[in-house]
Amino acid sequence: MSAVVSLPTRAKCPPVQDTRAAEPSEALVRAAREVGEQAFASAANCDADGAFPTSEVRALHEAGLLAGALTVEAAALRDVLQALGSGSLPLGRLFEGHVNAIALVRRYGRHEQFERLAREIRAGGLLGVWNTDDRANPLRLVRRRGRAQLEGGKVLASGAGHIDRPLVTATDEKGERLMLIPQIGDQGLANLARWTAQGMRASATGEFDFTGVPVAPNEIVGADGDYEREPYFSGGAWRFAAVQAGAMQRLLDCLREHLRSTNRGGDPHQAARLGQAAIAVETAALWVERAAAFAEETALSHAPERIVAYVNLMRIAVETAALELMQLVQRSVGLKAFLRPNPIERISRDLATYLRQPNPDRALTIAADWVLEEHAAARELWR
Repeated sequence: MSAVVSLPTRAKCPPVQDTRAAEPSEALVRAAREVGEQAFASAANCDADGAFPTSEVRALHEAGLLAGALTVEAAALRDVLQALGSGSLPLGRLFEGHVNAIALVRRYGRHEQFERLAREIRAGGLLGVWNTDDRANPLRLVRRRGRAQLEGGKVLASGAGHIDRPLVTATDEKGERLMLIPQIGDQGLANLARWTAQGMRASATGEFDFTGVPVAPNEIVGADGDYEREPYFSGGAWRFAAVQAGAMQRLLDCLREHLRSTNRGGDPHQAARLGQAAIAVETAALWVERAAAFAEETALSHAPERIVAYVNLMRIAVETAALELMQLVQRSVGLKAFLRPNPIERISRDLATYLRQPNPDRALTIAADWVLEEHAAARELWR
């Protein structure tokens, strides 16, 4: 049986024992595919600046997916993320942040913190991880009149204005970098006006001012530096890549439907592009499948540096395959691929935006450095 996603490395919060048979995981994947199809059908209506997929997030809760993320196995989670990404990249991005927050609290938090969060999730709470500081006013944990509170803000916060308890990073007065899970409700200020990216418009991504939000002692998770601790920080990249791979699968479906409906599939040039597109999609899916197993299921048998190197290579492989796929689809479909409401236009725009993950060059060179210094033969590098 596959291991539970993101097993903790400390004794503070014991792993959740998953004694379920395979059937519940399969049901979770089926539910994700149903929600994904619903999201795909309504995605064009939600494609607007500052929008948020409210009904789709509600569907995640009603289908048991928000709570299912508490115990889902890595293989099933991969399929869930791909199914949601196939339906809507903004929805997949929001769910991936939810999963990431759960993993961080499970790994570094205390048992009572995880249980409290689990109760909120079962009641329909959506989590998120907001890590990027406002450079002009980074998030700080300070004490005023004996009480801890936040000052400053976050940017690139997906779900801003809709998530009541995000996991955030903040620097305290001793210079320590901590994770916090404050309850913000209607406190603070969400500003979505500056999110002017061409894609991912329906993710409610923006800025959030936390100034004045109180922080209770039981809302501090883990210790200094836990958020970026390896191999979990870089190793978790397989999750957003799974969402991207799902969108790639949808693009391939759209291309096939176009070729069938126009009766152009027999053209040798179109056939060649379709074949190359299928290769790109399967390349991404295989990299994600192996990276998920590498980072989650067999993590204890690999050195942290090896996990980071492999997942970093996966990041670049998926990005390369996705960029190639979009070019192939656009050349095959022509101008219609750039015209709304053709789903190819929206998916390509969302995917091109979501592919812009931090430090791709550094990720590649870190992996290359490890490969260069490793003395094992190439056939043994990832065994």
